[in-house]
Amino acid sequence: MELLPAIDLKDGKAVRLTKGLMDSAKIYSDEPWQLAKRFEEIGSRWVHLVDLNGAFAGEPKNMEQIQKIRSATSLKLELGGGIRDEATIVRYLDLGIDRIILGSIALKDPNFVKKMAKKYPIAVGIDAIDGFVAVEGWAQKSQMRATDLAKSFADAGVEAIICTDVGRDGTLQGVNVEFTKEMAEASGIDTIASGGVKNLQDIADLVEIDAISGVIIGKAFYEGTLDLTEAFKYILDNN
Repeated sequence: MELLPAIDLKDGKAVRLTKGLMDSAKIYSDEPWQLAKRFEEIGSRWVHLVDLNGAFAGEPKNMEQIQKIRSATSLKLELGGGIRDEATIVRYLDLGIDRIILGSIALKDPNFVKKMAKKYPIAVGIDAIDGFVAVEGWAQKSQMRATDLAKSFADAGVEAIICTDVGRDGTLQGVNVEFTKEMAEASGIDTIASGGVKNLQDIADLVEIDAISGVIIGKAFYEGTLDLTEAFKYILDNN
């Protein structure tokens, strides 16, 4: 299982949100590339990047910082946030991003996602409120169950599904293990847990489930409730 430390970018800075609310942003670094470098030194292989401004604008908005992160490290980078057309996918891949995360468009235009997954390294981000796919920047929930959307990509060539329980994101309440397991079983695709991770016990609970291939670490690192060095050692000892 992979640990993927997260860097969420807003106005060129590394921030964390609570339940996806932009006005809840807390700044943790003015130089996000330094965080990425630190993650690499600790032992990370991947970093999970989100262009928050891009997610709302529907186009890249933190390109300068993304370029700095790419130049500063040899990490594998996955990136999401407002990526809604092939030209943007190609632009990021040419920049050196290793995997593209398609989120909102997975519900709105699943055929586009399937087409892209046949050509490029794609992950699908599925965010859920009470088990239903969240839309409109997490402000509303759709009529589609998250597990049904995950299942629809079962044979599409998608590299991974990243599932987030919106109600727990940024709250340090603990990861929703059962929801993540249901998502993994529905799709049969490598599934990455996101939202609410607090401490090493969350990591231990997820390691027990073979279908879960990764977990995104956000606020737990930034607020010091999880020692990443200890977490990487635990993964090495238990994978």
